[in-house]
Amino acid sequence: MQPVVTVGLDGSPESLAAARWAADEAERRKLTLRLLHAWPLLAPEPTHVPSEADQNYWAKRLVHTAQAELQARHPGLSIVGNLVADDAQNALIQAAKESEVLVLGSRGLEPVASYFLGDVSMPVVARAERPVVLVRGPSDGDGAAPASAERVIVALKLHGSSDDLLDFAFHTAAARGVPLQAVHGRSVPLHARVPWGVDHNVTEDITRDALKEMDKALRPWREKYPQVEVTGGVRLESPAEAVVRAAEGAGMLLVGRREHRPGLAPHLGPVAQAAVHHGRCPVAVVPHA
Repeated sequence: MQPVVTVGLDGSPESLAAARWAADEAERRKLTLRLLHAWPLLAPEPTHVPSEADQNYWAKRLVHTAQAELQARHPGLSIVGNLVADDAQNALIQAAKESEVLVLGSRGLEPVASYFLGDVSMPVVARAERPVVLVRGPSDGDGAAPASAERVIVALKLHGSSDDLLDFAFHTAAARGVPLQAVHGRSVPLHARVPWGVDHNVTEDITRDALKEMDKALRPWREKYPQVEVTGGVRLESPAEAVVRAAEGAGMLLVGRREHRPGLAPHLGPVAQAAVHHGRCPVAVVPHA
């Protein structure tokens, strides 16, 4: 199968916002856009029945309406519709295996809605084998980052392999022609705290060492993508806070997630959790070893 960008459609404003974002992304990456709608009760095709008797009518209409709008916006983009007779979660996890990127709509930033992203989105993000991008819906209003925001942010842990994350980050920045900013958050250790604040000699050493580690991690990717302008920064605060703050006003935030290990329940770490619940721009969660 040809590489595609897949977006999950359910008719909600959030999924339509995700579809528009996915169309832009597919065009940048020169890939086909697949519009996927999953529903367990879809009838086998072909049905050869009048539309008023076709139980797939509304599913087809949902996909065709979105396809018509996106094709008008992107006349040269290859767009295909895909109806799947399966549970949405299963269908999306399978679709992720077949896609360069899977795109899903995400709800607003109110305390409750921010936490409950939906019965489908979070399990898919935690289990997908490929990057999943969550796109905020139009209900976020002025809180959402403008489409023209000129920065891609990537969160780096600086321990373990980050190759899959950095590969996706540099490719994303290159496709957009925008700068890439690597961010590392590190809490101030107890021994650096003094009654009047922090020992700046200790924090300067921590920052200098972290920047050296970051430069080492970024160096081979700078060589592979010389056209990408890259900056690195270390913030002495919790990694989750550092990432969310750094992403304010950005065009996209990328965070890593450890690949699911057999026998363990799939889950997101604290940084990825903070990003998907509180990041105002589109957030990509990238699985890595």
